[in-house]
Amino acid sequence: MDNDSAQHIPAAYLVYDGLCPFCSQYVRLLRLRESVGFVQLLSARSRHPVVERLHAAGYNLNEGIALVEPDTVYFGEDCMMRLALLTSPVGAFNRMNAALFRRRGVIRVVYPILKAGRRVLLLLMRRPPIGRP
Repeated sequence: MDNDSAQHIPAAYLVYDGLCPFCSQYVRLLRLRESVGFVQLLSARSRHPVVERLHAAGYNLNEGIALVEPDTVYFGEDCMMRLALLTSPVGAFNRMNAALFRRRGVIRVVYPILKAGRRVLLLLMRRPPIGRP
């Protein structure tokens, strides 16, 4: 396999709500360190095999974002912390993300607020919850 092909094989998958403007903006702004490799962004509303595997494993994707690495799934608060640890220090957003979410105490307070804000926004926008495949 040549280097160009290897660059397009995901080292990880980041699964988020593709219909949530907050979630979509967050993953667009996030810059992961190059050491992670290629991270494929997946809408939790898709029928992608990784999304279906998460559903089958019992993850409720209405309750959190997921980072799927080869041997580990990080979900919800754990995912936010993992992303903060992998975030590149480039840009104000990434520095703020890393500063906030590298601390378990901060995540425990802020993450439920973010989830509630997402629920309210989706309700106001009349977007349905994420369904299981």
